[in-house]
Amino acid sequence: MNVKRTFGTILTILGIIGLIYAGYGFTKHSVDTRGLIVAGIIGIIFFFSGIGLVRNTKDEA
Repeated sequence: MNVKRTFGTILTILGIIGLIYAGYGFTKHSVDTRGLIVAGIIGIIFFFSGIGLVRNTKDEA
């Protein structure tokens, strides 16, 4: 089991959760706009770094 690939999957899932949270808050016109922007940015960073780890990690048996 490859640790990098597992960590990349976890980061991707956390990024998706952060993006969904930020999107839901923006559609509900939440008062805490700064917190939603931070959650969205962190979600984007986690999502793309997780995708990069999964894509660039080679399978070794």
